[in-house]
Amino acid sequence: MTRTIAPGVPSHPAATSDIDLREGIRDAVLVFLAVRIALFVISAIAAHGLLPIPPGQPAGDSGFPPPDLEGGWHVLFTGTQRQDALWYLRLATEGYAPGDPSAAFFPLYPWLVRAVAVLPGIGPLAGGLLVANAAFLGALIVLHGLTRLEFRGDHAMARRALRYLAIFPTAFFFLAPYTESLFLFLSLLAFWWARRDRWAFAGAAAALAALSRSVGVVLALALAVEALHQWRRQGRPLLPRLAAAAATCLGPLAWFVWWQVRFDDFWAPLDAQRNWDRGTTAPWETVADAAGHAWRFGAYWLLDLAVVLLAIAGIVLTIRRVRPAYLAYAGASLMLPLLAPYPDRPLLSMPRFVLVLFPVAWGYADAVARRWIPDALVTAVFAGGFGLTAALFVAWQYVF
Repeated sequence: MTRTIAPGVPSHPAATSDIDLREGIRDAVLVFLAVRIALFVISAIAAHGLLPIPPGQPAGDSGFPPPDLEGGWHVLFTGTQRQDALWYLRLATEGYAPGDPSAAFFPLYPWLVRAVAVLPGIGPLAGGLLVANAAFLGALIVLHGLTRLEFRGDHAMARRALRYLAIFPTAFFFLAPYTESLFLFLSLLAFWWARRDRWAFAGAAAALAALSRSVGVVLALALAVEALHQWRRQGRPLLPRLAAAAATCLGPLAWFVWWQVRFDDFWAPLDAQRNWDRGTTAPWETVADAAGHAWRFGAYWLLDLAVVLLAIAGIVLTIRRVRPAYLAYAGASLMLPLLAPYPDRPLLSMPRFVLVLFPVAWGYADAVARRWIPDALVTAVFAGGFGLTAALFVAWQYVF
């Protein structure tokens, strides 16, 4: 029998033995198919001259040839072959090289794409889409189970969280040849296994997540907070769990060692990050600066600010509603890019970075369950944002 949680009642975890990931497969598949079809439709419309291609687009610095700019049925699949996707496909095809920004792109996703692309009839783009889409479906399944684990087995809460995550204004990146879906899948697995007291698996998943994106190192902090929580509340041994949390750092360490062995340049990934011209400032100053740019220039600056504020509001809604580890993960993941903004566009790429903060979906889903916000309002704002940003992205606008 399905159990539900009464609105306004604080969430308490269900017994881990009560939760089976297979129960979420149907809901996850339905949500996945809905957004996949929606992106097909948006791509078919936006790729056919909806907006003029901006000067300098598509950028050629990745060294990978851009997709055909003429319309055709293929835009259903090439419509998200944009911006950094060209870099990932180049890295999957040609590998890394010294003296360019390639070291800034962590390797797990390109390596997986290369492994899939060698199969008969599969090329780099198909491989990139298969890896990203399969990872997103897997992430939805795990999120369904993790939501039920944290919210008393509530299937309605789980379905709502899946929907909000999948239609978040920049969620189309989950279906594009980008790292977001893979990182989300591995991060959710790390929390899922940590909550089920399978810490060796949690540490391995976190290390792989940190090998897919540099921000994955925040999982070390989040898992350490969860280890402390289990030690204080349940008396579980602390040191083995802290060791599993620290294993997160093995992912980035392996990447640095690879550069040392291959190119005798241990610090290449950090140097490449510095070459992106990001500055260093306090997070609140970054937000204030972003608000000033949005007021003066509107357009992309306003879009960046709106999406990031939606994510911040979702995190605020989770305070005192979820375990400290999730707040540590969301807070640290948000703070890192805010500490290193671009001077001319402070929140550049932030709408994509906040996409993997799955507690945001919990915040809105819980607020709707408590009747603080109408479900129709959240759905309309998120779906409208999804349609707008996806169309801009497919049309080669500066959304990346």
